[in-house]
Amino acid sequence: MKNILTILAAAIAVLTLTACEPKRGSDAWCKKMDETPKGDWSFKDAGDYTKFCVLKQKPEDN
Repeated sequence: MKNILTILAAAIAVLTLTACEPKRGSDAWCKKMDETPKGDWSFKDAGDYTKFCVLKQKPEDN
């Protein structure tokens, strides 16, 4: 029973922490990327930054 509670608590913590991340392509995400050093960006980050923040395309809503 103790193991189940530990796993449940860990899962809730992970879900809570990931919910704080702004949606990729949103204005908040662009601002966060502006504050992130360019050397820490992934290839996908750079492409999405160009697409959403520079070219001002809207992200697709899934």
